[in-house]
Amino acid sequence: MDLRQELLQRAEWFNKEMAKFLEDGEPKTLYDAARHLPLAGGKRLRPSLAMITCEALGGDVKKIFPIAIALELVHNFTLVHDDIMDKSSLRRNLPTVHIKYDEPTAIIAGDLLFAKAFESMYNMVESPENFKKLNYGLLECVREICEGQQLDMEFEKRNTVTEQEYIEMIRKKTAFFFQFAAESGAILANASDDEIAAMNTYGLSIGLAFQIQDDYLDMSSDEETLGKDIGNDIRNGKKTLIAARSLSTAEGEDKELLKQVFGNRNATDLEIKKVYDLFWRIKSIDYAKQTAVDYSLKAKESLSVLPESSAKQILIDLADYTIKREK
Repeated sequence: MDLRQELLQRAEWFNKEMAKFLEDGEPKTLYDAARHLPLAGGKRLRPSLAMITCEALGGDVKKIFPIAIALELVHNFTLVHDDIMDKSSLRRNLPTVHIKYDEPTAIIAGDLLFAKAFESMYNMVESPENFKKLNYGLLECVREICEGQQLDMEFEKRNTVTEQEYIEMIRKKTAFFFQFAAESGAILANASDDEIAAMNTYGLSIGLAFQIQDDYLDMSSDEETLGKDIGNDIRNGKKTLIAARSLSTAEGEDKELLKQVFGNRNATDLEIKKVYDLFWRIKSIDYAKQTAVDYSLKAKESLSVLPESSAKQILIDLADYTIKREK
């Protein structure tokens, strides 16, 4: 089974439905700004996960589109605001919304995407009980993402962050969204409580594996990349699982090196190289990789409640993909 093709097919189905939902409106500039990022493409992992979970539990995938659109619009709302905070100029190889339009328009466009997400929810044909579960679940997603983003920003100002604190931050900022996507697919398939709980575990586990694999990829690059991306991460004191592990386990001269260099924006290239080598030497990079693998395995174990099907195999392959991808 070709996972890439399976995800692409579902993304194409989804894109058609989302384009229909995001119609033009007035003022035109505002609606153009709001449509700019959602219609620029993307992996569509969250809506695809909801669709595949529903399929795996024998549900009607057409019922998924309103919640899938809501998930993707909330995701894009956060990206629009993130790009403003990070002063990013490119997203998906296009100018970010605040660069193409202006910052005030981008803020309002993000707010409009937030409102449109909940508007999409009202296109669901569901029991009041299921609607209430899903509507509250989406609200929870937004709250968790906001809390996670604030923690991430606060961590940048701290000298150390524990592994537990880091995992909780990425659970809120990244993994909870995957968790809710999988759970919503199960709810709309009228799954049992045990099946919903299993999909909850699956989504959370692949979300954590996905983010930790990002940490691993960012820090396991070659010398050429080291000079730019990794150097910036070390100079900025970016808190990842690798950094948290190193800061908590390093001793003696290694600890002193981290104190002097990690988070030092004036660190030399030689100092950066020493910290990078230290991450490898005390096996913090290997530790992050193994942690991602462990979460991927946990995700696959949770699928034991599902009957055998092509959709279940896609979920297995997706769990593998989170730790095998190279970008």
